[in-house]
Amino acid sequence: MSDHSPMTRPAPLVRLPRPSLVTSALDAMRGQIATGAWPVGQRIPREAQLADMFQIGRNTVREAVRVLSHAGILEVRQGDGTYVRQVQDPAGIMRAISRSSLRDHFELRAALEVEAARRAAERRSEHDLRAMEKALEARGEWSGTGDIDAFLERDAAFHLAVAEAGQNGALTELYRYFLTAARQAARAALIEHNVTEPGLVPHQRLFQAIAARDGARAARAARAVLRPLIRTLS
Repeated sequence: MSDHSPMTRPAPLVRLPRPSLVTSALDAMRGQIATGAWPVGQRIPREAQLADMFQIGRNTVREAVRVLSHAGILEVRQGDGTYVRQVQDPAGIMRAISRSSLRDHFELRAALEVEAARRAAERRSEHDLRAMEKALEARGEWSGTGDIDAFLERDAAFHLAVAEAGQNGALTELYRYFLTAARQAARAALIEHNVTEPGLVPHQRLFQAIAARDGARAARAARAVLRPLIRTLS
């Protein structure tokens, strides 16, 4: 046996990427807002001042402002300046929701959909009713096979039509924002946890209650859609 057995070579070093300048600028600007140095409603320093403050280029500042403006944290007013619109980053909220347990997620979804159903029954128009009926027909019944993502898109379209029928813009936008996390949770429940998808019949009962303008029955029907799923995850 040879004494000159091949030596194990050490694994090559992997250089982890450093945070980009834009990411660093975002963190610094969020810090200014979170600590109250830039309170809600106040105009933040101008682009050149920010570049000096954070020792970065103006293009980097511009990109960071664009990202925070798109997130709804900053508001750019042409010819006036950039103002703090809110402290909390909605994207951070959605990341927290996406990390919650499936049961917590569906309990939150039930709370939103119960109120949406109640308002839809009280306020829906004939146009809303036709939109819900069309979305429900397109949704159909989940067969257990096929394109699950396409089915969840159709299911989400029906529930969004219910929210829109309630004619409460704030609730509708909140539910629309929530839908991405809702589809991810539903997909995980079906595939990873073998949870049974709420069937077509309870959805039809929800639609019928809204059509009858019965708010209390619509709220019960909306709760009934998700109750078995929540119990399964308990």
